[in-house]
Amino acid sequence: MEGVNKIVNSKSRTFLALCFSFISGIGVFSFSDNTHLAFYLYISIFAVLFFLSFYWNDKIIKFALFCCLFFIFGGLRYFFSIPGDSPKHIRYFNGENKEIVGWASQEPERKIGQTKYVLTVIPREAGKSLSGKVLVSLPNYPEYQYGDEMVLSCLLQPPKDTVDSTFIYSKYLARDGIYSICSNPKIKSVRINARGNFFKKKLLSLKKRTGEQVERLWPEPESSLMAGLLYGARASLPQNLLDNFSRVGITHIIAISGFNISIIASILMISLIYSGLARPRAFWIAVSGIVLFVLFTGASASVVRAGIMGVIVLLAAQLGRLSRIGNVMAFTAAMMLVLNPFVLIWDAGFQLSFLATLGLVYLSPILNNYFISREKSESFFGNIQEMFVSTLSAIIATLPLILYQFGRFSLVAPLVNILVLWIIPWLMLFGFIALVFSFVIYPIGQVVAWLTMLGLKYVIILAEWFAGFSWSAVEVRMPWWGMVAAYFLMIALVVRFEKNK
Repeated sequence: MEGVNKIVNSKSRTFLALCFSFISGIGVFSFSDNTHLAFYLYISIFAVLFFLSFYWNDKIIKFALFCCLFFIFGGLRYFFSIPGDSPKHIRYFNGENKEIVGWASQEPERKIGQTKYVLTVIPREAGKSLSGKVLVSLPNYPEYQYGDEMVLSCLLQPPKDTVDSTFIYSKYLARDGIYSICSNPKIKSVRINARGNFFKKKLLSLKKRTGEQVERLWPEPESSLMAGLLYGARASLPQNLLDNFSRVGITHIIAISGFNISIIASILMISLIYSGLARPRAFWIAVSGIVLFVLFTGASASVVRAGIMGVIVLLAAQLGRLSRIGNVMAFTAAMMLVLNPFVLIWDAGFQLSFLATLGLVYLSPILNNYFISREKSESFFGNIQEMFVSTLSAIIATLPLILYQFGRFSLVAPLVNILVLWIIPWLMLFGFIALVFSFVIYPIGQVVAWLTMLGLKYVIILAEWFAGFSWSAVEVRMPWWGMVAAYFLMIALVVRFEKNK
């Protein structure tokens, strides 16, 4: 009861509890499929709790009612995001051969052998309403772009889920509003550049030109690695190199995620401070770098989320108060889920982003307390140790989820990450400089690109060498209850550390 009184009498803790209740509501109701009955039931409970909260005077009971209200509100937000079963949504026609009109509303996902397009459906007849998105797989050529409008016929089908898998494909697509897949598509006509956002078109056009320039500046596989570092392109990376990165636990360096950006932002901040910059100036330089990176990569929803995670890590280092940064993180998570509630349970990238950020914010101080002495904190070895601690914190925080979702544990990941991550911000920086110069004076850009070749080869050779050991990675799948227990243990450790401090 004393703990509850502390929360009730603290505005900061009350705010955190309400955010957590809202997030929990989305999480619990994400597993509910009986949407119609559940929707009316929760609306009724919401109404009753809403009116009770005005007539109850006891602080603790009123607090409990508000937590329940926010919990139900989270569930309702999830249900409101599910389209109704009516002819006004394209999912209604699943199982039928249909001629549809749609425009490419996302950047095409180009892979070896095929390109995937997300088409936002447009009503064929004026005055009629039809909404929704469909996923279409087409040959790589001819190429279509964001904003192109297509008329095509196909068999509409619901996404198929894999049996006995933690990955549910239908829910994964639902996070982007996709409930239909276009099978055996036949394109009848295309209007080039007919729709879309002007600003996004320019960003994607710049990204495409950048990709072409990267191929000119670096040979393979270094060009594919640089493309992965700069804007998350990994389709052209050789499969054996991807497998090596996976075995040694550094796949995140070529994926635009909060996991990646959070670690890189943390290490960039440490590097800037060690180079002699004052902490406030290093903070704003690192934040500016993240903003430019987000814009440079096309500013998609997932990249924006990743950028926000990176800024939160920097903010935590700047503020130094975990209570304040905890509220910032809770509010940020709640706002992201208001926009898209599906990502909480059905988007592993979102989960890894938040867990990595939580690790950097809450576990780093604990590990710093054991690994780094105050006398050595400003020295070269102190900075190396701080980079190691940042990396280890993110790895520990994400490990239970990785074992549950993917079932692989890299024994060499902590060592390989510390050997690799220190150079990643510099490769990204000089890779970006090489690109900029290559558009103005190509020979200068080529010279700068050559300087980065050693670093790129270093990353590739290191990954190949460590991946060559039979024991570098082991297959271990953690059950869901083991994952939950591991995170409760981490929470208890953080709470105990804060009390002792």
